[in-house]
Amino acid sequence: MKEAFLGRLPILDRKQNLAAFELLFRTSEHNKADVIDHSAASANVIIDTYGQLGIDKVMGKRRGFIKVDAELLMDDALFLLPRNQVVFEILRNVTITDEIIQRCKSLRQKGYQLAISNATGLDSQLEQILSLVNVVKINPEASLISEQALLNLIKKLKRWPVLLLAEKVENRETARHCLDLGFDMLQGFYFAQPEVITGKRADPAKLSLLKLMVLIVKDKDVSEIENELKYQPGLSYNLLRMVNSASMGLSTTVNSIKRAIMILGRKQLQRWVQILLYTARQNSSGDSDALMQTATIRGKLLEFIASKDRPHDKNHQDRAFMVGILSLLDSLLGMEMQELVKTLSIQKDMCDALILRRGYLGRQLELIEAQERGEFDHVQSILNELGFLEMYELTQMELEAAAWANQINEALKQTQSSESNTFAPV
Repeated sequence: MKEAFLGRLPILDRKQNLAAFELLFRTSEHNKADVIDHSAASANVIIDTYGQLGIDKVMGKRRGFIKVDAELLMDDALFLLPRNQVVFEILRNVTITDEIIQRCKSLRQKGYQLAISNATGLDSQLEQILSLVNVVKINPEASLISEQALLNLIKKLKRWPVLLLAEKVENRETARHCLDLGFDMLQGFYFAQPEVITGKRADPAKLSLLKLMVLIVKDKDVSEIENELKYQPGLSYNLLRMVNSASMGLSTTVNSIKRAIMILGRKQLQRWVQILLYTARQNSSGDSDALMQTATIRGKLLEFIASKDRPHDKNHQDRAFMVGILSLLDSLLGMEMQELVKTLSIQKDMCDALILRRGYLGRQLELIEAQERGEFDHVQSILNELGFLEMYELTQMELEAAAWANQINEALKQTQSSESNTFAPV
């Protein structure tokens, strides 16, 4: 069986909502995050991977940025990719010839979007192609570009109808600086691995959800859970709407909170509340959308791994899901993980996993985090240590988890006001 490796970094809009992903494809020979083959052989791997994995399910309605060199850009296999879901990111080492310009015009005419990677200045080559480009990516921390040069570059690029994307954003200070400079989108490990913001207070909506989750985890009586929900009209409405959705296949409408809880079941109710924690936003500057996506994928992926490890232990699989979901809750609420696990009174192996990355669940969570960061040597080392999972199996599980997370995310968004897409139709 051919192995496929997918790296994925979130791209956020100015409100720090998840807008797109950068997709990094690797073969089994390329296990380092900074080594990507853009030759014709690599092009075949990318096309095969798209065909096998169904990226439309993995990406949901968001776009995926794919780096392309001159050879891959000229390959007609690109036309097999869904034009409404990809952005071809042209590497800066591509020489802009008449042939390249014609190729870009052809791609745009067919509805594809283009980006320029790692722009450091507005030279004659870049100017030749800017009228065909949708996005220009800039590394604001690059050693080759001074602050004044960065300001001049942004000012010149603003004359063109392009979106500016800041890449390699590694901390909150850089993120804020980029927003002040007028960047339209941001990407970097800061968003993939959000840091804990000290002094941040959890807002009431999130605290109420946390209280509800405590009641569920501690197996409290249904009447207590029902009473807590009654104090939250929005949650009650969402719960009834979800239970009465077509996917539940009920013959009669459910109007009782208690009956809705019984139909959904405690485990599913717990998962619903855990995911809602990441969507409960009180201001537009938060990064909970990206957090929700990452945490939901982690939960499902950790459950898949637990199923492979202990296929007959449903309790272990449920606890694995909860560890994955909770692993970013400290970043969301601005609380220490020790405080959170103490509040929830969860089992010791889950505490060890969340706080120390110890034990079976902790090691598997560390595996997922290494996969997110593209540290494939570390990933392979943990896989060898675990002994029951191959790299291609992990990749397939990750893709299935991402597809599931997209379905959950879309279902939740149906109960919220619709937001405009970052990318307007071409």
